[in-house]
Amino acid sequence: MWYVIEGYDGAAVLPARQSARPAHLARLQALQDEGRLLLAGPCPAIDSEDPGPAGFSGSVVIAAFESLEQARAWADADPYVAAGVYERVQVRPFRKALP
Repeated sequence: MWYVIEGYDGAAVLPARQSARPAHLARLQALQDEGRLLLAGPCPAIDSEDPGPAGFSGSVVIAAFESLEQARAWADADPYVAAGVYERVQVRPFRKALP
């Protein structure tokens, strides 16, 4: 089943985000290589493709897991969590309707 994972950035975490980004992307690449990643990306803190020093308000990942518990465990092990980038993470089941 698909699960949407939403991470919400804390204040002034852009340096920590940049530092943890390679490890974060490696985990997403592994999901993609396994055919389990629907989409992933950051949410700019301002209305701009490149928010510069404004940074990001969080990230969204939609990926397949066998259970909600597995999705939560995967989210809890994210390098952004370990680095203190996300102040909270929400994991919910997701049902793709379109396209």
